[in-house]
Amino acid sequence: IMHKKLEARITNKKAVVGIMGLGYVGLPLAMGFANAGYSVIGFEKSREKAGKLKKGVSYIDDVADAEIRSAAKNGRFRPTTDFDQIQKTDCIIVCVPTPLGKTREPDLSFIVAAVKTIAKHLKKGQLVVLESTTYPGTTEENVRVILEKETGLKAGKDFFLGFSPERVDPGNRDFRITQIPKVVGGIDARSGRLIESLYSGVFEKVIPVSSAGAAEMVKLLENTYRSVNIALINEVAMICDTLKIDVWEVIRAASSKPFGFMPFYPGPGIGGHCISIDPMYLAWKVRLHGYEPRMIELAQTINDRMPDVVCERASRILNGRGRPLKGSKILLLGVAYKKNVSDTRESPALAVMARLVRSGASVKYHDAHVPAIVVEGKKYRSAPFGSGLCAASDLIMVLTDHERVDYGLVAASKTPVLDTRNALRAQKQRKDLHRL
Repeated sequence: IMHKKLEARITNKKAVVGIMGLGYVGLPLAMGFANAGYSVIGFEKSREKAGKLKKGVSYIDDVADAEIRSAAKNGRFRPTTDFDQIQKTDCIIVCVPTPLGKTREPDLSFIVAAVKTIAKHLKKGQLVVLESTTYPGTTEENVRVILEKETGLKAGKDFFLGFSPERVDPGNRDFRITQIPKVVGGIDARSGRLIESLYSGVFEKVIPVSSAGAAEMVKLLENTYRSVNIALINEVAMICDTLKIDVWEVIRAASSKPFGFMPFYPGPGIGGHCISIDPMYLAWKVRLHGYEPRMIELAQTINDRMPDVVCERASRILNGRGRPLKGSKILLLGVAYKKNVSDTRESPALAVMARLVRSGASVKYHDAHVPAIVVEGKKYRSAPFGSGLCAASDLIMVLTDHERVDYGLVAASKTPVLDTRNALRAQKQRKDLHRL
């Protein structure tokens, strides 16, 4: 009876949805539910972030201030740091970070803390969904165990539980969050149906799988697939450099094949939370079962080495002009992990910058999306972009191909350029324009 009552509330959009963690995943998701007509309570432990949201100010690129203000005005969205209000929700979605520890093992501390907080307020008939990326088995082995132990309630009977992998792609203008198909999996049939019903009210397409574990594995497959293919093309780029062949020309020509090939592109390394971290969650999990994930680890090794490869190329270019890396003035264009966003999580540009600084180079950067960063304990601010900045540099390195950069001005300067993203592909070629 409980699950039917909850399903009716979800279907009629009378259910109150709680989102735990209002970051890159949680805030867009909260707006998605609010815009669909649900009442949303957003739980955020950072008083600074919660304060901004209460004033209608967004700190996420993909969420506009106007969207937050509209949802709040309509009574559909209420941010809070008061986690006691969990008891006012019907459905609770966990969107907290899942980083790696210093030894590259999964760090579930944020999930554990969130779930223990939920346990303090969990009531019969509620639905709990984990969206934080993690290894297969977390929902059953960690979340379920904590909730049942702390509350005495039984999953699938007294409350309902499952997993739905987030698929947020910061800066993607082609797909809004609700247009990206949503994979869902419950710990049992009732939980699965409830989760499918919940997300069907927001997302254009929902894809149910047989279990929470299968849903967890979907996310890891998606990002491991990307990691392995990026590693392959990074290695091909190094091979092409050795053979004096233009890797970008090769990729462009290979992409003409209408089947059996999908283009991936080389770069200074991998960044963001997903591709750089998720495969390590899978690798850690299967090692516990005695399986050695060789391809995953090799891909990670290749991708992790790319910042060194880029710095070696920079040193080679400078040496060709009779200058050592130490003491050279280097301008970095872009430090975010991908174009047109302000997200610097795991950004390979920061790794490149750290290596250059340690080598004694004098480094400046320009990124209109990232006003300030800290590298090697020192704070740097984005330098105003212009011809003077280019001319005053010994080498310009394009590390993130933001659209808000005048690459024509870069190409027109007499300073040598190392373009790791093929951002200057439309510009007239010259001898001192080097591409990865």
